[in-house]
Amino acid sequence: MDLGINGKKALVLGASQGLGQAIAATLAREGAKVIAAARNKDAIADWAQKGGLDITAKHVDLSDPASVEGLISMILEQGGVDILVNNAGGPLPGGATTPDRESWNKTFNTMASSLFEITTRLLPNMQEKKWGRILTIGSSGIVQPIPNLALSNTVRAAITAWSRTLADEVAGDGITVNMILPGRIHTGRVDQLDDAAAKRLNTTREQVVKNSLAKIPAGRYGDPQEFADVAAFLVSDRASYVTGSMIRVDGGLIRGL
Repeated sequence: MDLGINGKKALVLGASQGLGQAIAATLAREGAKVIAAARNKDAIADWAQKGGLDITAKHVDLSDPASVEGLISMILEQGGVDILVNNAGGPLPGGATTPDRESWNKTFNTMASSLFEITTRLLPNMQEKKWGRILTIGSSGIVQPIPNLALSNTVRAAITAWSRTLADEVAGDGITVNMILPGRIHTGRVDQLDDAAAKRLNTTREQVVKNSLAKIPAGRYGDPQEFADVAAFLVSDRASYVTGSMIRVDGGLIRGL
């Protein structure tokens, strides 16, 4: 299927590894002109070169307003983008009463405020073209809170409300706004969470994985490429009538439609 994004300009945040990397690589293979941004710019350049992909690597630290502003200014000077994939790394594990005020504020600024700012500043160019795709990576914790991930569950829920509100406001401009929610996709982030759970529960990572698999109807962790393929469709020309939606890629983990 031709996704209709050959030659489209895309910005993928958090693209040094994991889900962001998989999405950026997939869009590049579909012919999009991809700007992949993250704190570790060298990691992006490395995987892009190894994959033979024509990707522009840029540095951005979503916790630093000056860094965010620098990325926005650079992209606007180059005429903006058609596709924006919002992806911010998850915070450290912890319960609902664990974080202090500083932790809450830092997490919200990094995971939410920076994404809001980038999206708002890049929107006018999409509106002028009457075509745009905004896709934000969330978490299954939005639908069903994940134990010991209070910061992530809470902030991503706020991003969900923002995304749904924005979708209504820009649908008439030919711009879609959606969220894609990963379940247990096998990335470094999931390994980190499994290690933290093993330590908290005084068990092994192998046992944590076994317990997790028992809850997933598909019986396995997902592959990042499986996730990226769904993301690529949602930012494609083919998905022009899909907006204001949350699509789960979780192997059936959440028992609900």
